[in-house]
Amino acid sequence: MSPEAEPDAKPVDPSTGRPPSIDRLARSIADTGLPHPLLIDAARSAVVEAMTDHDPGSVEIRARTLAEATKKALVTDVVNATGVLLHTNLGRAPWGYPIGDGLAGQRYTTLEFDLETGGRGSRQERAPALLARACGAESALVVNNCASAVLLAMAALARGRGVAVSRGELVEIGGGFRIPEVMAQSGAHLVEVGTTNRTRVADFAAAIQRPKSDIALCLSVHRSNYRIEGFTESVSVSELASLGIPVVADIGSGLLDAACPWLDNGPPAWLQGEPAARQTLAAGADLVTFSGDKLLGGPQAGVIAGRADLVESCAAHPLARALRPGSLVIHALQDLALAYLSRNGSAIPFWRMATVSVNDLWTRAKKIATGLATHTVSVPGGGTLPGVEIPSAGLALAGDRVAELRAGSPPIIARVADNTTVIDLRTVHPDDDPIVTSAVAALEPAAEPAALT
Repeated sequence: MSPEAEPDAKPVDPSTGRPPSIDRLARSIADTGLPHPLLIDAARSAVVEAMTDHDPGSVEIRARTLAEATKKALVTDVVNATGVLLHTNLGRAPWGYPIGDGLAGQRYTTLEFDLETGGRGSRQERAPALLARACGAESALVVNNCASAVLLAMAALARGRGVAVSRGELVEIGGGFRIPEVMAQSGAHLVEVGTTNRTRVADFAAAIQRPKSDIALCLSVHRSNYRIEGFTESVSVSELASLGIPVVADIGSGLLDAACPWLDNGPPAWLQGEPAARQTLAAGADLVTFSGDKLLGGPQAGVIAGRADLVESCAAHPLARALRPGSLVIHALQDLALAYLSRNGSAIPFWRMATVSVNDLWTRAKKIATGLATHTVSVPGGGTLPGVEIPSAGLALAGDRVAELRAGSPPIIARVADNTTVIDLRTVHPDDDPIVTSAVAALEPAAEPAALT
């Protein structure tokens, strides 16, 4: 019986006849680029696997395979060719740390330092103040996501008291963000008003006037990722504002201004009906809450904007420290807010790709592979504007080729429809067209993709 077949066979180093050195095995796969401790983990696991499978000769191959799998599982850049502009699994709005003189990210920042006095400053005095200015609010506060913004507002302004919400707005969004559960965690009491499909301002008034109701706020919630159609009625923010108690409007997706003054041609048609922070505040909302990584176009964050006294109450609550963002988010939001205030939509990656013309996309598609160019549709994504489609263009490959595209470096993430792989160029940066060209040429050599100039 060969040693490989013996039940107690162990991997051996051919040069010594002894079990391989874990350290030496790890160093033999150092070209994978992983830190040595991770290579040690891969080497140990490979030895255990080889012993279990009685296959000592495969230990180095196993170690390399495990190391490559570890490397592939790390967060990495990809080419988003799905046509979903705010792809939740790919980080929603594309926004990176600012690139400057080569030292970006290596220097300290004035996150909580006042250059004028030399004393301690506040992280909430810079980017939040700029965002408040951009949406016409008295003040603003930044936390780590929109769910946190709603939680903090309810905890700070209505703990132990009631919050009136239409039954048609008791939503669940994303990975389990449920209004009733967030309300319960805040310590506020949910007061359901109206019915699922029809709620009137009189329903809110009756709830507020009910003996011992003790309602502190009215909460208006944007449904975001679903619609109620047919025999419906809802209450506007301006109607809620007439009831005499503070109104908090969770607009969710983070559109700052419905007029889109940062875009040369004004708001695109597909934005029609989307609530915006400036107009919601003007309609009478005392506070608005919204996400940073959706239509705002920045990093993951949550914003509370509106009346200065209410924002201050939120900032003073103990939860505010637990929910605050770090310097990378604050810095990125500052640059984003400056782009909005400069009315420079082209400096905001989301708006740049959302508004590029179909003709430009078609031209790019034909340069990549004339025979594969196709018209298609993109979607906003990220729970924003459900049912909205944006005309687009890209490439169509026969069959399901998404796994092959994902295996590239960098990976290309595409979609499959009707047994056709679609590479939607609306969500692909033009600088990545050569990557798409090479990948398509490898998959479809007969298509003869044209060389890019």
